[in-house]
Amino acid sequence: MSKTRILVADDHALVREGIIALLKLHDDIEVLAEAADGKETIEKAVKLRPDIVLMDIAMPGLGGLEATLEIKKANPDIKILVLSQYDDREYISRLLKAKVSGYILKHAVGTDLISAIRAVARGEFYLYSSITSSLVDDYLGKKELAVEDPYERLTDREKQVLKLIAEGNSHKEIAVLLNISVKTAVAHFSNIQEKLGIRPRAGLIKFAIQRRIIQIDS
Repeated sequence: MSKTRILVADDHALVREGIIALLKLHDDIEVLAEAADGKETIEKAVKLRPDIVLMDIAMPGLGGLEATLEIKKANPDIKILVLSQYDDREYISRLLKAKVSGYILKHAVGTDLISAIRAVARGEFYLYSSITSSLVDDYLGKKELAVEDPYERLTDREKQVLKLIAEGNSHKEIAVLLNISVKTAVAHFSNIQEKLGIRPRAGLIKFAIQRRIIQIDS
């Protein structure tokens, strides 16, 4: 019997250990590796080519969305199953547009997670039951938005840069995280300002918070 090969990405070691312990109870699942942040997740996904990346979203630096964009660009066949504590329609919609294969909430443990992994491995799309069907309708284009989302004017790389800007990273730090030059990071910053029509860095941070690009825990 062939096994579904999994890369577990979460910035909390105890969470990773719990997930891995659960997955190891099932003979049809193999844990290839684990990762603690987006950059490590990208590197291991490209190197190991797992069947599925079990992806936490709220990781420091490059988060789950940003890592997903890079992984899908490098290898579209790798499936991304999001495991998140956030049940926010706009946030989930953004991830679906990034072509993830499923979204499950962290409080769904045990059989729900295993069922999600098996469904995604079969090529099915898995969406946790508490998330409304209207969200799927929007994703499939059955409903047109009256106003264009300014966030969607950004390229994938600009979306990554915006998140890092909102988290307080300098141009130099962004360059290191994304393996680009400082000059390129500055150019992306300028393009983001132009496309969003927002000049101050504080304004970009406010935009990112309002649009759930970064999460502020209460």
